Amino acid sequence: MSKQITLIMTGASGAQYGLRLLEELVKANATISLLISRPARIVIKTETTLDLPARSGEIQQFFTKQFNASAEQIKVYEREQWMAPIASGSGVADATVVCPCTTGTLSAIAMGSSRNLLERAADVALKERKKLILVVRETPFSEIHLENMLKLSRMGAVIMPANPGFYQQPKSLEDIIDFMVARILDHIGISQKLLPTWGEMSD
Repeated sequence: MSKQITLIMTGASGAQYGLRLLEELVKANATISLLISRPARIVIKTETTLDLPARSGEIQQFFTKQFNASAEQIKVYEREQWMAPIASGSGVADATVVCPCTTGTLSAIAMGSSRNLLERAADVALKERKKLILVVRETPFSEIHLENMLKLSRMGAVIMPANPGFYQQPKSLEDIIDFMVARILDHIGISQKLLPTWGEMSD
């Protein structure tokens, strides 16, 4: 069976990470529940050539066509869509990834706010003991940020700041993006060929 993945994109810089991850999840035949905040749409327009529509159904059609996904492979939900399956433990995904993750979202998840579906989906992943990965994008980190990351790490979340390595000698911006996406895929148990295993890289 294909993996069930929830991908949450918030308004932090690094929209390319989330978009590339979505593309690779489609290629891996995962079923994706996608949530994109309004600030995230603004960042996507700022950092890429994409200009997403505002409505969830139109975004779903856009990405289905953009990444040649199968029908219903990508399901886009609104932030107030409380009847979405991912709002309940009975419909929790195999893994939930917040990429990129703002420090505001980090704080809301750490506090268990669940004020909208984005925060609720992450809260459900924690309570159901499912994989939760937070790709935090901020620099420098304040003591508040670090305390929230430590708190969530102790709860079982994987804190994966957007800090790509360079030992693979990247030749392009795409290579740098792929480094982070590969590490995320590794952690959610999806095979990837974006980054060789350590020790297998050519000299």
